[in-house]
Amino acid sequence: MESTLSTREPFVPPAPRPRTKPPSLLEMLRVLYRNPIEIWGEPSYREPWISIRTGVGGPLVIANDPGLVRHVLVDNVRNYRMGRLRQAVLRPILRDGLLTAEGEVWRRSRKAMAPVFTPRHIAGFAGAMQHGSQAFAARYADGAVTDVARDMTKLAYEILAETLFSGELAGIPDAELERQIDRLFATMARIDPFDILQLPAWLPRPTRVAGRRAIGFFRRTVANVTAARRAKLAAGAAPTADFLGLLLQAEGPDGLSAEEIADNILTFIGAGHETTARALAWTLFLLGSAPWERERVEAEIDGVVAEGVAPVDMLDAMPLTRAAFEEAMRLYPPAPTISREAIESDRYGELEIVAGAQVTIMPWTIHRHRKLWDRPDAFLPERFHPGNRDRIDRYQYLPFGAGPRICIGASFAMQEAMIALAALMSRWRFDPLPQTKPWPVQKLTVQPEGGIPMKVSAR
Repeated sequence: MESTLSTREPFVPPAPRPRTKPPSLLEMLRVLYRNPIEIWGEPSYREPWISIRTGVGGPLVIANDPGLVRHVLVDNVRNYRMGRLRQAVLRPILRDGLLTAEGEVWRRSRKAMAPVFTPRHIAGFAGAMQHGSQAFAARYADGAVTDVARDMTKLAYEILAETLFSGELAGIPDAELERQIDRLFATMARIDPFDILQLPAWLPRPTRVAGRRAIGFFRRTVANVTAARRAKLAAGAAPTADFLGLLLQAEGPDGLSAEEIADNILTFIGAGHETTARALAWTLFLLGSAPWERERVEAEIDGVVAEGVAPVDMLDAMPLTRAAFEEAMRLYPPAPTISREAIESDRYGELEIVAGAQVTIMPWTIHRHRKLWDRPDAFLPERFHPGNRDRIDRYQYLPFGAGPRICIGASFAMQEAMIALAALMSRWRFDPLPQTKPWPVQKLTVQPEGGIPMKVSAR
């Protein structure tokens, strides 16, 4: 466990309290549909692992120990496929996108996308990220009250559209985008009781019927963007080295199919920007609720802006801002669940993992584990300050996952976040209102129920 970092009373943000007794089957189904992070009991926050050999869904292992996490995601990764329940939720949306593809399809997709996420290429996006963030910051007015959760979704989408799609995703009205994203995450990206009970796949999932229109909206968007780019290429335009261009260049018998290209575009539209957006919104809320921490970050950002630090260098030049963002992702991990299924029986120390067992790695509980963190429920950015960051085990902090399937856009997201926070916080101060009490709800990402209303004041 890390050492005690501060004697000052820190801010403790909203989060479900660990359960003290197991739920009934009916309650479990209800909670898993409504908000899965409310299901976890006290042992999940204290034990290195929990092994359940019987019950709904078959054998289950909840893995909290960093060594066990490494074993599943890295050392013996070939023995673990994507978790059954996770695939039941995500594959209807993303099909063979990078998050859900497996085997050769995943390898081809990862290879096709790798060039756009090299350090050199990501650095080339810094200017566009800064321009978009500054333009977004200019829309605020002194004294305005706004939902920063929605705002950060808009900002992250605009940056995604400009950097990875060269502006060809622009043009969707904000209200329509918000409505379709809300519908998608409120329906399709939730656990259906039929999946938990392992009912046949051909039975329609009632909770997802309403989500089909949202999927249709995003599929049409993908088709339009792809058709527009193909038309440009057919007219003699030079290929572009953005995300869309690289996917199209990988199309062919030995590369990606047209369907796989569409799936990966949808993955980044529907999920790629959402994780960064949520992390940015939670960061603004946490800093606004802990003004003594915000003062440190504001002073750092003011210095960086005054010195004219280039946007590409902001990630390294803003360690305190980065620490606040990383601590926000610890408390509210963008992807709160990592699920795997054992292909063959396996063993880790005294733990036996039988073939077919579902292995659940929960960044939500690992990031708040009593044996791994000091004051785990508190907002303490200093645990990620230089000199402290190295004490954190690689596999006890998993905002982007780990192993071969680590988030391909992690560096992109970190660079984007620092640039966005610098642009926003150098001009404005965000303060929570008395009614600002966001409740974390798992809908693929950890979202604030009811949004995060904050007052914007000029600095």
